[in-house]
Amino acid sequence: MNWRIITVGKPGHTWVRTALDLYWQRLKHHGRFEHIVIKEGGRLQVEEQMMTASENSLRVVLDERGKQLRSVELARWIEKEKISSRKRISILIGGADGHSDSFRANADACWSLSTLTLQHDIALIVLAEQLYRAHAILRGEPYHREG
Repeated sequence: MNWRIITVGKPGHTWVRTALDLYWQRLKHHGRFEHIVIKEGGRLQVEEQMMTASENSLRVVLDERGKQLRSVELARWIEKEKISSRKRISILIGGADGHSDSFRANADACWSLSTLTLQHDIALIVLAEQLYRAHAILRGEPYHREG
């Protein structure tokens, strides 16, 4: 399965790039993961770029108003998409202006990593870790422990 993680602006801090490198390295065994960076701009401009970058894929928007999934639920969702022979999934993380109501409504799914508003670099790291965790769950690896 091909994954596109689409964000606004490049990660700004070294520690963010270091964390992302760790998870991209771990995830390369579970599919093709691609990070696409959209230029910062007004919300409409950003959303147009995100729609173009996510063409021909299932679109998942990350937003604080979205559905919260437990890690095991995310793993099951990924498994279901693999079984359906889904070719590409795009996960869209907005910039400082967030996503408009119409943009969220046009997505195939809307998830929340937290009810807190997360800075987009932090959301990107949390997403990468949770994707790795979900794949570890599916493979029965000891990374994830239920408590």
